[in-house]
Amino acid sequence: MITTLAPDFAAALPNGGRLAGLDVGTKTIGVALCDAGWSFASPDKTILRKKFSVDLEALKAVIAAQSVVGLVVGLPLNMDGTEGPRCQSVRQFVTNIQNHGAPSLAALPIVFQDERLSTAAVTRGMIDDYDMTRSKRAERVDAAAAAWILESLIARLR
Repeated sequence: MITTLAPDFAAALPNGGRLAGLDVGTKTIGVALCDAGWSFASPDKTILRKKFSVDLEALKAVIAAQSVVGLVVGLPLNMDGTEGPRCQSVRQFVTNIQNHGAPSLAALPIVFQDERLSTAAVTRGMIDDYDMTRSKRAERVDAAAAAWILESLIARLR
């Protein structure tokens, strides 16, 4: 099941269980995880994109190792709320997960979460709060943006 509606996503989930947030970019996939009670999200890793089959295996490994019950995928809407080419790319990536993933991965409920300004907000926080260098930010920004996306969905579920 793929949706943009938080209530439909919540209805498809078991009571509790870890969620994974994904910030799908052209070069990387930021991954974040939340606790089973959906209280907080934290950055996990950044997967360097290669080809889809390699990306899929990396995602399957995280999902299996962390017992993930649902995916929250950032949807990069334009500032006016319309969808552009990046949204189409992310939607196709999710469709490919459902069509080509293992049965356990294809059966995961997936929700799209508006990710406008996620990277900008995370980057500003890294500069303001932690005074991180550009190279340190580059290593961590995608996973941190995935955590921001996941936190946004958790707030919608409350």
